[in-house]
Amino acid sequence: MGWLSFSIGLVSLCSMVFTVSGIGANWGTQCSHLLPPDTVVRLLRDNGFQRIKLFDADYDALRALGKSGIEVMVGIPNDMLLTMASSVKAAEKWVAKNVSAHLTTNNVNIKYVAVGNEPFLETYNGSFLKTTFPALQNVQSALIKAGLGTTVKVTIPLNADVYESSTGYPSGGDFRADIHDLMLAIVKFLSDNGAPFTVNIYPFISLYTDENFPVEYAFFDEKATPVTDGGTSYYNMFDANYDTLVWALQKNGFGNLPIIVGEIGWPTDGDRNANIEYAQRFNQGFMTHILGGKGTPMRPGAVDVYLFSLIDEDAKSVQPGNFERHWGIFNYDGSAKYQLNLGTTNSGALVAARGVKYLGQKWCVMKPSAKLDDPQVSPSVSFACGLADCTTLGYGTSCGNLDARGNVSYAFNSYYQRNNQLDGACKFPNVSMITKNDPSVGSCKFPVMIEPYYGGTERTVGSLQKPVILASGLILFLLKIL
Repeated sequence: MGWLSFSIGLVSLCSMVFTVSGIGANWGTQCSHLLPPDTVVRLLRDNGFQRIKLFDADYDALRALGKSGIEVMVGIPNDMLLTMASSVKAAEKWVAKNVSAHLTTNNVNIKYVAVGNEPFLETYNGSFLKTTFPALQNVQSALIKAGLGTTVKVTIPLNADVYESSTGYPSGGDFRADIHDLMLAIVKFLSDNGAPFTVNIYPFISLYTDENFPVEYAFFDEKATPVTDGGTSYYNMFDANYDTLVWALQKNGFGNLPIIVGEIGWPTDGDRNANIEYAQRFNQGFMTHILGGKGTPMRPGAVDVYLFSLIDEDAKSVQPGNFERHWGIFNYDGSAKYQLNLGTTNSGALVAARGVKYLGQKWCVMKPSAKLDDPQVSPSVSFACGLADCTTLGYGTSCGNLDARGNVSYAFNSYYQRNNQLDGACKFPNVSMITKNDPSVGSCKFPVMIEPYYGGTERTVGSLQKPVILASGLILFLLKIL
């Protein structure tokens, strides 16, 4: 039962909500080329989304959500927790600027403030253990002072690794031993203030990290051998994981605390298990599962859930894995990745973003005359991938079947598009050229980027970070000359 025990303590990575009152999604903005916020809000409305979760308080996104009627959870990033914890005045200033002003001036329907994002991940080594709860308290105090204490609720999106099971079954659930007292203090505070417990659950990560994890148990087809906990049978990991939390709350006297699933989804690229087929199967199965309204064995009724995520983010960190940039149900340009019936559109399918403007139909590729053993190729590929996005290259990915020249061309084009097709971005010494012939092959698409949106703050495209120096082994793999 080791895989079940592991699956209950997931490690999340980088964000849809369905209840009887509406469906929603996580909207992340770590992208080199953002869709204009007004375009995203129209995308949300065209697809019947009624709730959205933001990871910060981006002014342009909140402004665009004004008068849309869409319910908003606005986020405070982890790097602001110390400030919020250290000063009630800082919390009051943040609430005034990012909640009160948008409620009154822009008519934004803000319902929740998310204080931090998975701050107790074990991989953070306790960095936020002392600041998260005081920040939560100060933000709540600021909301009360602003007269919003009954209409806007605080919460903390937590990873599922904040609870665990001593038996490997849901009924053994309790909060993690090292943070047990802290979790109880937070849970009591949420309960006292009528606020929900928010948790992120990722069956994909169990499959990614544990080769013994039974694949079918990640999905909702009831093809998996059920896990029996007493007299209760669990046919999928989501129900078992969710009920582990329910048991943890119940054991500690908070069995009726509302639960929101802040993130759940499946990526489409960057790993052999991250593909269109699995993502469609998981998300459609999940939607059908929760649309039924039966809930889980321990919590019958509607489940409040945010799908992760709305749109791909090509500038996210890939430290957790290359799949991290591919969680969206929509591509970077707002086009639908696959058939998904959310039960909100007449067609029963996702509706693509409208009015999207693209850069020219041209690509940067490897010169036909260039040779793979040219000494300029290897450092050029390393440089391009370090500043752009090569996460679709590799074993089991959408572009995993490219030959060596195709890999080089993909890297060059990624850098070229990231830099808005500037001529100087396709001048890898004597080995690159610009073409108007689409080099896409089969499932491997060489994207043409959308026109950049800068909003109120100028963004530097193509210089988001220093080049990541690729390991020589990866370069050899991309060049397929091992």
